[in-house]
Amino acid sequence: MNAKVIAPIGVLLAALALVALLIGTASTVEPSLPQPLPTTVRVLTVQPERVQLKVHAQGTVVPRSESALVPEVSGRVDWVSPNLVPGGYFELDETLLRINQSDYIAAVERAEAALARADAENELAQFDYGRVQDLHGRSLVSQADLESARRGARVAAAALQDARLVLETARRDLARTELKAPFAGLVRSEKVDRGQFISRGAAVAEIYAVDFVEVRLPIADRQLAYLNLPENRRGELPVDLSPQISFRTDFAGQSQSWNGRLVRTEAEIDPGSRMVYAIGRISADPESQLLPPPVGLFVEAEIAGVAREDVVVLPRVALREGTRVLVVNDEERLSIRDVEILRVYRDEVYVTAGLNAGERVVVSPLQTVVDGMRVKPVATADRGQAG
Repeated sequence: MNAKVIAPIGVLLAALALVALLIGTASTVEPSLPQPLPTTVRVLTVQPERVQLKVHAQGTVVPRSESALVPEVSGRVDWVSPNLVPGGYFELDETLLRINQSDYIAAVERAEAALARADAENELAQFDYGRVQDLHGRSLVSQADLESARRGARVAAAALQDARLVLETARRDLARTELKAPFAGLVRSEKVDRGQFISRGAAVAEIYAVDFVEVRLPIADRQLAYLNLPENRRGELPVDLSPQISFRTDFAGQSQSWNGRLVRTEAEIDPGSRMVYAIGRISADPESQLLPPPVGLFVEAEIAGVAREDVVVLPRVALREGTRVLVVNDEERLSIRDVEILRVYRDEVYVTAGLNAGERVVVSPLQTVVDGMRVKPVATADRGQAG
């Protein structure tokens, strides 16, 4: 045959033989599924601890006592204290205002003269009575004379007592011409000036005490269970049973704080809000000269409550389906755990049962959770950084 025909046929046969050889010696490829990557989760290693529960509230500072400065006598104002101005500070028993005393000094002098006259008349009446008694004993005067002398002595004694009371009242009215502060405090408002005539019973100023202030704090009735308050207690609490309170606010561009205590709770529950009002007190500190917060300031309060042992504190994000958490075991697999919850407050959950020391709880959000699924845990040292 012609070489031009034989050569292509030979190449084709060789190629077919090579293909058949490759097919016959090829290895079998088994299909395989890709291994899923474990989900990365943040975990917190729990440790039971002693926890003191806290209750938070807010309120406005009010004075512990406030009153109107009211004169008990009438007259023209001779002198007004420079401290009797809005915002002025005064001490206990400090004279704030003085009324003209001329008429009251004269009243005292008249009362003293009347007392001297009544005293003299009483002495004479008592002497006469004694003399008539002696004569009656010797049957020299009648029984009617004796009764008349006795009546005269009693009338003179009563007049003397009345004169003494009149003098006492006159002296008291004279003392009342000076209006003194009933406590140490501040002036809220005043409406009096020198030369002005003021009447008895008409208020001339509004004042309030500053030795301590109070804050009315609304607390939900269920929150009272976390405070160490004696049951069925009426009135002010003893110091050893008064929970401590930390007050803070931002005032004058600075964060300021004060320490106080809860002194009492009001007797009634607000029917609309179901709130109980607790009264916190902030006292002045004479040693550090720290004054209470100003009246009208809005403050936040943190009340120290009861202490509980063996409590696990978790971030709120760790809680799932009401009372469940996710725990990562030693094989790095998830398990769903039911726990007993003491309290859920703000960003924290207080667990009293269901978790052991050293267990790892998931604190990062997961959309899909399967019991037993494998995860890759990443430790979180601070529960405040969870999520």
